[in-house]
Parts: sequence; structure tokens; C-alpha cells
Amino acid sequence: IRYPVLQISLKGTIDQKYTLKSELGRSRPRGFSLPGQDFVYGRINPNRDGGVPEAMSHWVTVVPTSLPGSSSRKMGKDFVALNREAVKSGLVTAQEHYQYRATHDIPRRSPAREGSRLRRPRAPPDVTFGISTRPSTPIFELLEHRYAQRWLEEQQSAERAKLASRQKKQAQLGKIYETRTSLLRQSQPSVEFTSLWKLPRFQKVGPHLDTFQEPESRRRALGAHGSDPAARRGHLGHGTHGTG
Repeated sequence: IRYPVLQISLKGTIDQKYTLKSELGRSRPRGFSLPGQDFVYGRINPNRDGGVPEAMSHWVTVVPTSLPGSSSRKMGKDFVALNREAVKSGLVTAQEHYQYRATHDIPRRSPAREGSRLRRPRAPPDVTFGISTRPSTPIFELLEHRYAQRWLEEQQSAERAKLASRQKKQAQLGKIYETRTSLLRQSQPSVEFTSLWKLPRFQKVGPHLDTFQEPESRRRALGAHGSDPAARRGHLGHGTHGTG
């Protein structure tokens, strides 16, 4: 393969002279001469706006142009409006709707007419657009720490409301069931002492042994022993203390 050799003439133009052979299976490349240095590439802009003087003297308004034949184009039927009117008339079946659309015609609105409804009303000339300025902060309230006091009051009121709601929930938990242990802690039931059965001839016989030094000690011991027979085992309540 030999690369093309360009020959430049004395006039500065490039001649289309190649010294290469065609490759196997490929077409032979072709070369073209380029235009001169004064040639401008691109597409010609036919718009004549007048330049800077015209832009400074008056505004250039763009007049909308319609496509040829668009004004004479016939708009189709508005089937949504036709179905709505048919339902208002009391027609419910498909055949009745078909006959209603065949005998009535409601054309669709053009896009320009539909867009005209969305236009906002023109604002009065003395209206001021934008966001209103925030009022200035009172300096006396800042110096007196009035905002801090308000925050503390709000926090205290919130804490009081939270405490009241918590107490209300605790009061609504329900009845607390009493157990045998809680009942024994609250009150001690009175015990009725019953004397043992004796023969009539031994009822007036006193005890032969008295291990207490004085009657007061004996009375206190018997009172302590009879104060908790309900927690002791046995029919007479003289056994060991029960655990359950």
C-alpha cells in the first residue's frame, strides 16, 4: 500500500494527484480540493434583525405563524363530552350510546382555545411582587430574657401534662389482687383459745410444774405463742411455721 502524495503548485492550490494502487476488496478513495481561505463554512441565516441599533431602538416581537391548512382543519368529535351528555340524558347501554353519538356532534376544542382558559388574569399595575419582610425582633424582650422564660414555662407545662397523663394511666391499670402474705401484713386475725377436754374430776386440778419465774412472763409468752397460730402447722396451730 502506498500513501497518497499531494503536490502543491506554485499558486498554493492542492492538486488531486495520487500515486497509489487500489486495495483488494476495497474501493479506491477519492480526494477533493478545498475552497480558498476566504470561504465561510455553515448555513446562511436569512434573518435580518438590524443588529444592535434595531435591538436598542425597539423590541422585536415574534408573530406566531400557523401551518398551512391548519385553520381549515376540522376538529374531531369530543367523545368524552358526548358520553357525559349521554349519561346525563339517562342512556346506559352501549347501543343507546352509539345512537346518541351518531345523532349528536360536539366538536373538540382547538389547542389555542383550550390554552386561553389557563391564562392568569393580569395583575394591577400597583401590585408589589415578592415575599413580605419579617418584622423586626423586639430588643427589650431580648434584653429581659423573655424568650428563655417562655421556653422554661413551656417545658414546665409539658412536664406537668406528662406527669398527669402518667398518673392517670397508673390509676387505670386495674384492681391489685391481695395475696395471703399481704393480708397477714395488714392485719392479724384474732384467735379463740379453746381449752382441752378433761375429765370432770381433773378440771379443778392445777399444774404441778411452773417453769416461769413470774406470772407476767408466762402471760407474755402465751400471748406471743397464740398471736401466730394461723401461720403454724397443725390443727391447733402449735406446729412449725408454714412456707406456703
